[in-house]
Amino acid sequence: MCYRKTSFSLEQAESVLVHHRMAFVSISLFTVRLLQILLPVEKASEFLPESMSAALFFVSLDMPISLEYPEIHDTVVAYLEQLDSENYSIYKRTAEAVYSIECTCNFLSDVEKEGEKNLLELVELADQALRSFSYHQHSPLIKEIICICSKIWKSAQASPLLQGESQKVFLHMLSHPLPQVKVETYQCCLEIVKECLGVHNVTKPVSSLCSGIHFLLHPKVLYEISAFGIQESKNEVNAAAKAILLYLLQGRLMMTALTWNKFIESLCPVIPVLQGYADTEDPLGNCILLLSKVSSEAEEGILPCTTWLKSVLRLLLVKKPSVRSLALKLLAFHLTSEEGADKKRPFIDARVLSRVTNLFIVKKPIDLKLDDRRELVIKLETVKKVYEIFTSDDVDLVLRKSAAEQLAVIMQDIKMHTVVKKLCLIEKIIGYLNEFVGQDGKVIECLIQPCLTLLRKVLYADPVIRVSLSQQASLLTLLLRVSLIFHEDCTVVAEVGALFCLLLFDEVSRMDMWSDNFSNKPSLSSVFSLPVSVFRRYHLPVHVIGHHAVSPYSIVLPLSTECLALKPVSDMLRLAWNLAWYHGSDNLLKQMTSEAKSQEFLDTLQLSTEDILTLKITYTDSGLKDCLQSIIQAGGHRDVRAAITRMSFYLLNDKLSLKDNIGPCGVTLKSLAWHTVLNRFLQVLPACTEDEKLLIDIIHFLNKLIKEERKNPSIELLNWILELLLRHNPNPLLDLLVLTESHAREEADDIRTAVRQQLQKELISLLNSLLLVFMTVSDRKCLELFYVFQTQLSLKLLQCLRVTDAPHFYGLPSLERTLAGMAHLTAFPGWSAHSPLSKPLEICGKYLSGLLEVITSFYVERGGNAMSFMGKGVTKSTVLCLLHLSHEMMVQAPGSEWMPLWFLPLGSHSEEHAPTQQGLAWLIPLWVDRDPEVRFTSLGLGAALTTIEAGCVALANSCQNISGGLWGTVVNILLDQSECSMVRREAAFILQNLLVIPMPSEVIKDYTWQGPCVHDEDSGLSLSGKPALQALLYHCHFYEHLTHMVKHCYVGRYMFDVNISAFTETTECSDLNGLDDSFKFWRAPSGTSIQDHEPSSLSTSETMVAASVVSAEIQPLLPSTLLPETALDQFVMQGQHEIRTLRPRDSSLSASLHRQCVFVTPSLLSAICSLLENLLAVTPRDAANAFQQAHLIELLCSTVDASLIEMCIQELKTPLPLPSAVEHTQAQASFFLEYLSSLSQLLKSCLLVDPKLVTQDELLKPLITNVIRVLIVCIKDVLDVQLVLAFYRTWTHLFDFLATLLRKAGAVSLVPLTSVLAKHWEAVTDTLCRCVGLSVKCPSLSIASLQFLSVLLAEEEKRHVQDKDKTNACQIPTVAFLLDGTQGGLRSSERLNETILQCYEGISSKDVLKRVAASALMSLLAVSRSAQKHALRSDLIENCMEQMKHINAQLNLDLLKPGKAALKKKEDGFIKELSITMQLLRNCLYQNEECKVAALEARLVPVLHSLWPWLLMEDSLMQIALQLLCVYTANFPTGCSSLCWSNYGQYIQTAHRGTPSSSLILCILKLASQMPAENTTIQELVFMFLSNLALSHDCKGVIQKSNFLQQFLSLTLPKGGNQYLSTVSILWLKLLLNMSFGEDGQQMILRLDGCLDLLIEMSKYKHKSGPHMPLLIFHNICFSPANKPKILANEKVVTLLATCLESENQNAQRIGAASLWALTYNYQKAKATLKNPSIKRKVDEAYSIAKRTFSNSEEDPLNSYYLKCLENLVQLLNYS
Repeated sequence: MCYRKTSFSLEQAESVLVHHRMAFVSISLFTVRLLQILLPVEKASEFLPESMSAALFFVSLDMPISLEYPEIHDTVVAYLEQLDSENYSIYKRTAEAVYSIECTCNFLSDVEKEGEKNLLELVELADQALRSFSYHQHSPLIKEIICICSKIWKSAQASPLLQGESQKVFLHMLSHPLPQVKVETYQCCLEIVKECLGVHNVTKPVSSLCSGIHFLLHPKVLYEISAFGIQESKNEVNAAAKAILLYLLQGRLMMTALTWNKFIESLCPVIPVLQGYADTEDPLGNCILLLSKVSSEAEEGILPCTTWLKSVLRLLLVKKPSVRSLALKLLAFHLTSEEGADKKRPFIDARVLSRVTNLFIVKKPIDLKLDDRRELVIKLETVKKVYEIFTSDDVDLVLRKSAAEQLAVIMQDIKMHTVVKKLCLIEKIIGYLNEFVGQDGKVIECLIQPCLTLLRKVLYADPVIRVSLSQQASLLTLLLRVSLIFHEDCTVVAEVGALFCLLLFDEVSRMDMWSDNFSNKPSLSSVFSLPVSVFRRYHLPVHVIGHHAVSPYSIVLPLSTECLALKPVSDMLRLAWNLAWYHGSDNLLKQMTSEAKSQEFLDTLQLSTEDILTLKITYTDSGLKDCLQSIIQAGGHRDVRAAITRMSFYLLNDKLSLKDNIGPCGVTLKSLAWHTVLNRFLQVLPACTEDEKLLIDIIHFLNKLIKEERKNPSIELLNWILELLLRHNPNPLLDLLVLTESHAREEADDIRTAVRQQLQKELISLLNSLLLVFMTVSDRKCLELFYVFQTQLSLKLLQCLRVTDAPHFYGLPSLERTLAGMAHLTAFPGWSAHSPLSKPLEICGKYLSGLLEVITSFYVERGGNAMSFMGKGVTKSTVLCLLHLSHEMMVQAPGSEWMPLWFLPLGSHSEEHAPTQQGLAWLIPLWVDRDPEVRFTSLGLGAALTTIEAGCVALANSCQNISGGLWGTVVNILLDQSECSMVRREAAFILQNLLVIPMPSEVIKDYTWQGPCVHDEDSGLSLSGKPALQALLYHCHFYEHLTHMVKHCYVGRYMFDVNISAFTETTECSDLNGLDDSFKFWRAPSGTSIQDHEPSSLSTSETMVAASVVSAEIQPLLPSTLLPETALDQFVMQGQHEIRTLRPRDSSLSASLHRQCVFVTPSLLSAICSLLENLLAVTPRDAANAFQQAHLIELLCSTVDASLIEMCIQELKTPLPLPSAVEHTQAQASFFLEYLSSLSQLLKSCLLVDPKLVTQDELLKPLITNVIRVLIVCIKDVLDVQLVLAFYRTWTHLFDFLATLLRKAGAVSLVPLTSVLAKHWEAVTDTLCRCVGLSVKCPSLSIASLQFLSVLLAEEEKRHVQDKDKTNACQIPTVAFLLDGTQGGLRSSERLNETILQCYEGISSKDVLKRVAASALMSLLAVSRSAQKHALRSDLIENCMEQMKHINAQLNLDLLKPGKAALKKKEDGFIKELSITMQLLRNCLYQNEECKVAALEARLVPVLHSLWPWLLMEDSLMQIALQLLCVYTANFPTGCSSLCWSNYGQYIQTAHRGTPSSSLILCILKLASQMPAENTTIQELVFMFLSNLALSHDCKGVIQKSNFLQQFLSLTLPKGGNQYLSTVSILWLKLLLNMSFGEDGQQMILRLDGCLDLLIEMSKYKHKSGPHMPLLIFHNICFSPANKPKILANEKVVTLLATCLESENQNAQRIGAASLWALTYNYQKAKATLKNPSIKRKVDEAYSIAKRTFSNSEEDPLNSYYLKCLENLVQLLNYS
């Protein structure tokens, strides 16, 4: 990197410079990527060499790289920070300068824009811009900033924040370290002041001008000018500063009163600094003195009174005697005019003033510093005592003086101040001073000096008191008088001078007042210090600390002169300036190439030719444009190849920059017309070696481009390449695949041969990449071109296969490349189906013959790989092609007539007389190849061929001469513990397919498929079919081996063996003629999407315990559904549904490790589960027993762990470092999902055969928990489509399993399932909503989820009914409770209701999903109140009513059409639809009055009335309609009354009472009258419905008028004793019982002649249900006063009721007692009748027995009621 950077010099040719720059950029990107992979940032300083520091420093300061690859640049900076702090510091400061430069250019650009400006943003930019001024020195910047500041302060509406920020920038300019900035700033300010306050403005309105100087009128600004501007060594600055102040001080007449007052207010804090320049001879000094003079007219100065006095006193400390003399004159006037001056000392006269001109010019200044000890030296009590002595009037003055002096010594310690301040020391001292200046004050003269000392020390330490006293003019005057009295006592004068310093310079002593951010530090500092400029200009009588030797607003520049001299730094800043000035690289490069160049900034900022070249090369956009221009203008092959190479480098840089999406090169290429530039090289055949080399480079570039765009390919690019490949003569790209005779003759030249082979390699690689990229393309036009291209390519590759190097020789590269291309091509379904000249099967047949020829030449005839060492790659590719070919032939010819094409004549060359055979025996040696990939692929081929019966028979016949035959061979491979999982998996698939064909239970001659055959040589016994299968499994210890496999399942992602050293794999880049990383990105249209770990390998040897080998499986390529889909409940697998493919690679690792112990992967267990499922179908009982004995199901379930999938999904949601890590995570999740899917299907089959296999408690609970956790995994952010589809498939099978579990073992599984659902209810609801919503994308999942929900709710309702009478039922939250429970549950339920309803309403009635959705919706409506409310809001009731009307209209129309068969079929559809609609309505109305009201308003009864003829024709419809009516009328009187309304017209809007003949109730009564006895279901429903109506007054009236009740009297009772009443009789009794609840109904019953006698007879019979209904009817009638005479008139009724008291049934006793009490209540005749001795005796006996039995049983309310009835009855009978 350092070499490339330093070699970039203009002394070399431009092509060399381009080479160096491209190399520097690419090497830098590569280095960073390598560091990221190998070394954490925090370890950089430990392991990286020092030379790396210089290289990283160069990259960090490379401006183009930082902008083109910002992420890479950030990484470089992170490593540099750890590696070299010095260089990192330079970089950081340079980066600050770059940012400042950008702010500068942005500021200048924004200022020039028209319209409203964001002033705050401009101010922020200006502040940053000042830091880089030392580099760019762009003077216009200063003026623009000051103009902005002036503009901001002009406006009275400007925000304080904006003003504060602008002032901060202005102060930074006034104090800038660069003299040039100061000069420009002060000059510009002076110009503004002159413009605003100049004499030329005298005629203009004042207010319009003076606001321009407001930005100067602030204490901080004036302080900066006064303290530093005037003292600046540069004459331009100090002269301008003085001029500004002079203009301001003299500009009162040019200012408004507001502006002048603002100026004076801002000036007051600065006067202590400004007065240092007071001078009678200097214009500025004179103006300063004028501030302290009193106006002769108003007797009032410019300054406030106290400020004025302080300013005059301050002049006494100025160094110039003339100024001090002037001050004394002013003070003399002040002292003489003071109130009470005649009573104060001293008397002011010329003699006194002449002596005090140098009053405070002391020889020995006082040191103000005090002590701040940590510990108290003197006790506080002692201090208080000394203070008391000092302040006591009773103590002698000498003693008081001594005490004061002691206090002064004590006050040297600051900690003692608090005590005396609390004792009011200051007030006492001021009092003594006032007393002293009085006429009689000489008495206490001895106390004054210690008092002044005390006051000084307290003021020095306490800034708060200092501020307060400095504002007291009286104190200042008092101190002046004291100093005049003691003018000869230097000690006292010095003390007063010290006090004056503290009080007069207090404003400028506070540093925080002038701080850049003083608002954040409001606290006052206790340390008294003065600006350096103050004690330089004054004679101060004290020693004081100085501050502000330099301006507090001065900024520190990021870069020193030494740093600016560094070439990388200056280069970066220069580029940064130009990029910022021209707003980006595009504008900059345009400007550089344009002829008109304007000089707008310094020459040192102009870009050099070297800089321009660096920019042009580094920026991908300009670099690619330059490449294309070079190609267009190229004069030979060399220039074009160089440009193409550069373009390839840009692609490489995209990849190295770690961009997940398309990089800058891809983006740029999409916008450039580069196709036309390269077109001319791709449309002609190369004429020479140089042409071929150029073509190699172009094809290599196209290949890399396609690979880069694999995830998001450009349709335009693909269309262009396909059109090139589909060109008719000439078609150079495809023609170059096949060597002609002329080419073959040219092969004699070694160089040309090498070039030609390389060209073919690149061409094959391009075609392979093109095939792979189409896995993600959806553009229809592009796909049509691709399909045609597929078939044309297949024919070309077939020609290549025919003309490749002679297969008997070892020159195999051409053949291997061809086969690799064929492997890619044949992986696509339908690759052979788009030829206009050949049929698909013909092409497949030619392929098959060619591939079988290769197999025989390189494998079979050479005795397998024991002798054929050179054909390993060929063998792999060939077997893979054969596997793909088998799928294509099955799709193109679903029959089995093509199977003989796979047969080869067998027999070795050495056995010339051996009989030839036809079969698949050539396939068997591949199963035991040394390469596990060959074994895996060949077994996969066997699995594919055995999906049809002919393949099974052929393969079995081919294995007759092998020990164990086909079954034994495959079982041995499956159970081989040293074999890798993928090989064993394919063996399991073969076994699974073999079990699909029905096999006999005994030997049957001429039977096509006998299944396995075993022979015992000792006994001579032979078995075939199922017995042989059982014997084989027993002999092989099949289930024991499976148990061992399950126990050794490894579900992790990686596996390492520390005992094996690392090895080197062939990388993608070195495998030019291989399959690259293409198989890794193959996608199955409907299969688990899995990517492997290594880009060059998809080997199954990863399952071995090996170093750095990934445990990864192979993705499915082509779904091969060979037989029709089975029904949902059918569990026999119809062969292998997903065939796995892989691509060849060097598997030398497997040869050395294949004997090691191999762990079992989840994918192998998936195949095992499918195999077990088929075994369970073939031999259900035997397989179930074997499962139970081996504990297989428990072991399989124990491997399920939902946390594994949760972890994978969590990892996918967080950014992973490398794309391969994402692929590995997706692969692991896919494998485990596949296993879960297979296991759930096996468990479902187990439930169908023997539920006990699954329902064990220790197995079921964790299994259900894991299943639910998998179902609620949130995949919202999962981007991989295939992984999402894998989730959908697994969820489908899991929902099916749960539904089957509930159906077959609901009693055991419901409670644990509901418990888990309750814990994760919201997540479960989310999943259900997602699954139901996939009715279009994944209907099977939608159906499964809806069926699960329906079964769950149904089973729960069954459980609820069963547990209704149980008091100890477990308190597990039900789904119904969850649906209507908590607030969160309600939200989830609302979403679920909405989703299911949308699913139901959005699907055609012919779709099976419609019925499933309806079933789920019915279940929800039946159990969930919230579902009913949502249905009501969603107008479900109105929609159902409209649907019923529509169906009625259609049925009536179709009735008029001819064609009874078609009509019947159509009617069936409408009847099903009507049935679903009425069931939905029924469940929606269930126990919901709001919904019933809505149904009433929607005219439910008239609609059903209009449908009545169709209901009569179909019992099922009638049954549902009656159920609907029963639910509708239950506890809904208004609904009952609506049945009595007539329905004039078809659908009139207003219903009204009409004649009974036109109402639906009469239709019901007619149906009840004519219903045959055998149709018990409808009969029961009719009477149930009538029982509901019997509670309605209106309906009872209709029933009475219809004479329907007369039919009750015609009932036939059974003859003989101990007989049961018929069902019809029971139904009539229920109806009469409901009628007896109302008095009108009771009257109707009594009006029936013989009704009471019939009821008495019925009470004598046994009843299956409701045995006391006749008694209850009598009981109800007895309560009506009008009915009592009729009851008494019938002695049988009274006798029956009295007899009830002697019944053994307690209910009968209660009914009888209650009836008799009701009969006698308020009815005297009844009392007389009941006094009959026999009846009275029964009552008394019953009462006495009840009294004994129930006296203490108040817990039972029925017994208490019974006792109360008898008690009241006895009283009535005894005392009446």
